[in-house]
Amino acid sequence: MIPDIQSIILKSLNAEKAVYKEKIQTLWSGYGEIARYQVFNGDKPSVILKHVKLPEEKNHPRGWNTDISHQRKIKSYQVESNWYQEFAELCDDNCRVPKCYAVEKSETEFLILLEDLDFAGYPVRLQSVSIADMKVCLKWLANFHSRFLTKDDNDKQASRLWQIGTYWHLDTRPDELDALDDLTLKNAAREIDDRLNQCEFKTLVHGDAKLANFCFSEDSHSVAAVDFQYVGVGCGMKDIAYFIGSCLYEEDCERFEQELLNYYFTELKQAVANNNSGFEFSKLEKEWREMYPFAWADFHRFLKGWSPGHWKINSYSEKLTKRVIKMLKEKDL
Repeated sequence: MIPDIQSIILKSLNAEKAVYKEKIQTLWSGYGEIARYQVFNGDKPSVILKHVKLPEEKNHPRGWNTDISHQRKIKSYQVESNWYQEFAELCDDNCRVPKCYAVEKSETEFLILLEDLDFAGYPVRLQSVSIADMKVCLKWLANFHSRFLTKDDNDKQASRLWQIGTYWHLDTRPDELDALDDLTLKNAAREIDDRLNQCEFKTLVHGDAKLANFCFSEDSHSVAAVDFQYVGVGCGMKDIAYFIGSCLYEEDCERFEQELLNYYFTELKQAVANNNSGFEFSKLEKEWREMYPFAWADFHRFLKGWSPGHWKINSYSEKLTKRVIKMLKEKDL
């Protein structure tokens, strides 16, 4: 059994009292909640608790109530617990994440006690963004990717996190692939996945780098990121394509594609240089730029199987996907 929540908070923050203040959000499919607790006479005035309680009945909002879906969620919370215990401290202010005060696990529950980013100076959540706002997040991603960059698979990362990051990874989404009625894309799905996985340069990808998972400072000049359930090894372009798609409609995705990619790679180059990693950056950039449409097609494959009427399925994503499939066919000729 997990110890009493009150006791965990008091011990972790050297506090006299902790009071449940508010629910921030319910977790996907009813797997618990994220809540804020007010802390009295402790190291911090408030704290965030991610409290996962595995439900007896599965209730997916889009009807994906399979055991595969349930097991994927369980692993995602195990991965997030591992992330905060073993990897989060490697992030610096250039890729800010909440500090972790405690992790408790049982067969049916996970408790992750985290820094309150509102109190730490990141109280703003944006529903829509300017290009300047997007660049702040892209800078965070560039520094995050640089921090965990490798040319070899990292055994610890692969064993303690997702061996292949992102929540839409092909091997974890057989039901959605089966439901996909775009047969051309369906037949190309494995090869698209293979190309991304066979990159020479890999990093840790956030795995769910949408706008909603970035917390902005009051002046919008810096961000911190949350929600590391799907962090794992992969090509950095997976995060970039997914993030841009979470912010812009199709015409702006195309209009600002090169400006945003150029900005990301400028920041990545600087971050790699600062880390003294010894990577041949021009080679990394060439490989990852080539992978951008593959990353987009990879998510497009998932989305068309998962929710065929989704607003992110548009002419831009179709065009990039068709370009990728054409490249694959030409390679086989």
